[in-house]
Amino acid sequence: MEGPNDSLASEFVLLGLSGSWETKVFLMMIFSSIYLGIILGNLSILFLVIFDSHLHSPMYFLLANLSFIDVGVASTTVPKMITDLLKEHKIISFKGCITQICFIHIMGGVEMVLLMAMAFDRYTAICTPLHYSNIMNPKICVSFVITGWVIGVIHAMSKFAFIINLPFCGPNKVDSFYCDFPRIIKLACTDGAKLEFIVAANSGFMSMGTFFLLILSYIFILVAVWN
Repeated sequence: MEGPNDSLASEFVLLGLSGSWETKVFLMMIFSSIYLGIILGNLSILFLVIFDSHLHSPMYFLLANLSFIDVGVASTTVPKMITDLLKEHKIISFKGCITQICFIHIMGGVEMVLLMAMAFDRYTAICTPLHYSNIMNPKICVSFVITGWVIGVIHAMSKFAFIINLPFCGPNKVDSFYCDFPRIIKLACTDGAKLEFIVAANSGFMSMGTFFLLILSYIFILVAVWN
């Protein structure tokens, strides 16, 4: 890093989960089992959709993409968290921290769009069944996935642009087992209150927008089923 980032911390210390050695081993076994279940479950869905011709429909296409994203989200933070449980010094480089943050928010953005696409798919199938095949054609399904990745990248980069030039010249301890924007902003050698608000508003607007659209779609579905 050059210019304003000459004072940028080269690494962060993740305080993470602490406790006795027995507690750490127990947590490692629990989280490893959960992570293995997430990976095997989602990969099973992904491969079934790919290789079973009976599942080549819009709903399962979107479900397979959602499973792929779930694998990515889990793999972004959980493996390092598991290995850090057995380490005395839990350290992550600045580049690694930023990469982790970006992947979390990119995949989070994609997942939100896919959830809305799946809700729209069910709405179309239940409320307008005669037009379903025309509306949910392969081109539309691919467009949903591409839109999700575009929105996810924009969502992450809009936050990334705010913190990449922040000066980090003070404490470098992150009170968590992974990196995220609010925790990193608090370590900057500047007043980050406004920046924290912008970041929170960005995520909040996207999350609440997704939530209300999902609720609205299911209200329409319930009304259609009731009628």
